[in-house]
Amino acid sequence: MNSIEANTRNTKTKGELNLLRTSGSVPAIVYGGEAQNETISISKKLLKSLLEDENFLSTIITLNVDGKPQNVLPREIKYDIISDEPIHVDFLRVVPGLKMRIEVPVNFINHEKSPGLKKGGVLNIVRRKVELKCPSEKIPENIVIDLDGVDIGESFKISSINLESDVIPTIQGRDFVIATLAAPTVMREPEKPAEAEGVEGEEGSEAAAAEGDKQAAEGEKKEGEDNKTAEEKK
Repeated sequence: MNSIEANTRNTKTKGELNLLRTSGSVPAIVYGGEAQNETISISKKLLKSLLEDENFLSTIITLNVDGKPQNVLPREIKYDIISDEPIHVDFLRVVPGLKMRIEVPVNFINHEKSPGLKKGGVLNIVRRKVELKCPSEKIPENIVIDLDGVDIGESFKISSINLESDVIPTIQGRDFVIATLAAPTVMREPEKPAEAEGVEGEEGSEAAAAEGDKQAAEGEKKEGEDNKTAEEKK
């Protein structure tokens, strides 16, 4: 579990917040549960390193506020519209029993053991994340789909995923698809036989020769007519 060191802040004005940001920190707030909201600041450098993980918003983090640890879940990050730097973070306290909605990433394993992929099949991922509703202490780190033995034409639906009884998808009433293993869509065009190419070449040469003979004959005919006209004039 990732851990972030944080300090309590007493900034109130926009100028104080800007000064905090220029010093290398990012203002944040911790809310949820029975405890009061806490205004804190965290290291921008550390935050940016954690943001490299695409699953940051679905990962529980231990937040040490002035040395007192508490588990939180990042809920919202605000960015500067010009620099695209993080300028504020909202953290939700993980309180046992509190139910929440959260998007959980889908991970695929054992690609090398899939007969379908070995045949050139394509893994068509419909949902890279699945939104779940569950108690905060039971948030799954990810949803794992095993491709061992999976062949072309098979699919993975939400009903095939083993979830705890109190961990349920927010989409109800239909067994939605997470991924399918489809046949390859690009087919190689068969190469033209060499013999056929030779025949076509010969036919082309014969046609060119015939056209040449025709033009020569027409030229001779015209020349004969010209000579005849000249003799008649004499």
